[in-house]
Amino acid sequence: MALEKDTTKPGIEHIDNDLGDTQHVAAHATDFEDHEGTIWQTLRRNPWAFIWCVYACWTIVLVAFETQASGAVVGIPQFRKDFGHEYPKGSGKFVLPAAWQSAFSGAPSASKVVACLVTGQIADWIGRRYTLLIALVIAFIAIGVEFIATTNAVFFAGKLVNGLSIGIIATMMVGYVGEIAPLKLRGILTCFLGVSYGVGPLTAFIIIKYTGAVTTRWAYRTIFCAQWGFAGVALLLWPFMPESPWWLVSKGRNDQALKSLHKLGYTGERGEQRLALVQVTLEEVKKETEGVTYAECFRKSNLRRTIISIMPMCIQSLSGISFVAGYFTYYLQLAGYSTDQSFKVQIAQPTLSIVGNLTAAAILDRVGRRGLTFYGLIILTSFLLITGGLGTNTHDPGMIKGTVAFILIYSWWYNVTIGSTAFALLAEVSTSRLRYKTVAIGLALSSCINVMWQFTIPYMFNPDQANLGAKIAFIFGGTCVLCIVYLFFYQPETTGRSYQELDEMFAKGVPARKFKSYKSATQERNDAAAVVASGKEV
Repeated sequence: MALEKDTTKPGIEHIDNDLGDTQHVAAHATDFEDHEGTIWQTLRRNPWAFIWCVYACWTIVLVAFETQASGAVVGIPQFRKDFGHEYPKGSGKFVLPAAWQSAFSGAPSASKVVACLVTGQIADWIGRRYTLLIALVIAFIAIGVEFIATTNAVFFAGKLVNGLSIGIIATMMVGYVGEIAPLKLRGILTCFLGVSYGVGPLTAFIIIKYTGAVTTRWAYRTIFCAQWGFAGVALLLWPFMPESPWWLVSKGRNDQALKSLHKLGYTGERGEQRLALVQVTLEEVKKETEGVTYAECFRKSNLRRTIISIMPMCIQSLSGISFVAGYFTYYLQLAGYSTDQSFKVQIAQPTLSIVGNLTAAAILDRVGRRGLTFYGLIILTSFLLITGGLGTNTHDPGMIKGTVAFILIYSWWYNVTIGSTAFALLAEVSTSRLRYKTVAIGLALSSCINVMWQFTIPYMFNPDQANLGAKIAFIFGGTCVLCIVYLFFYQPETTGRSYQELDEMFAKGVPARKFKSYKSATQERNDAAAVVASGKEV
């Protein structure tokens, strides 16, 4: 294909001086192609990129397992007997002390904060592949410690170490999907990350349904065996995982980047054009970004991008998911459901979450990131307030069933909205050179908020403490109102925008309300470059 500049073609006047060379023409022509294709056409052209994004989602299942396993095992009577104490005395019922309950939930969140921030640096030093390998090795060791634990202290140690693994994986794979996902599939594939957060607990809950009533330690040890299985599959496929071409180009390894693009399905001329797009995008970013340090995330237009990227993740943590995901089974049992009934009902929760993520994948690009996040959170807040209201009467069986119903509805709607859109915004809004560091900041800050909840929820919720029960939803409803105000004023619409376009729009300081209708210079260059590349009118 000839990529020489032809001034006789219509629209060439829109190509600026930078498009006088073949690299820039190829880059903009590739960006044009990304915008023009349909979702199905993009999937047919890029099956391997899609497959490796699915692999990234598979590794996230480990994160979901560890994030929610601590709350799930609390609902197993044998676990409370082995690690808790009898309450009330002589009742034959056991309760896990609030201090240890907080520690088991908070430990992985706390170590995850450290791991996220360290990962942002390590991933830029040694690459994405070897950083993931470190995480998988840590996971195998930590799961083993949890498996053999017979005391609270040892189990706590296992949770603490595993937090390092989930922090690395969560940071790594969100950024990895953001780097390799084709534009038209980016929204869908980031929603698949949310699906992974549902598959983990669903698997755990199904296992608990069949083993939770066992009167030996195998009642909860089977969960950790399943974690080994997911980690094992990830490790077996790891040697074939392509390194991120964005990282390789940033290190000047263009030949290796081209080979990586071949593994992702960009062969022949398509690979060279894709490489040109990566090179040009990173070169443009350098104009706004002096380096790749954490401090750079808070300079110039990067500060705004950092805030917009990480706030949806913080909103996730402020919207009540810590309680719903971690304490639903325990709430069911305290509300009077039998152990067997609670295990059956809890399976519905991750199932509805997965349905919610799949719903989001289907409508995200049509409704838009801003619309689905903003209006979705308004509806989610109303569900929380209704749940809290129903929880004011704990003596009415109908009211109790109502709280259970609305918690399940919440699980579905949360994942249709902020539970899915937050990952898309985190992966795509950050600048290309600082993507992993921005993702690390977002997940670390989100984990800090979760740590706070993990150490306070047991004291607000447990029957031997404040005993708020479902009324705890009022607290999360209040925090959601503040988040709605933020989204109304500051959340831009980024759907369908390439990284080149986003770089331009943030550099120019385009107001959030004008993002959706803004006609970027990048679009004009893409149109003109497509004319040069194809010799046809666009």
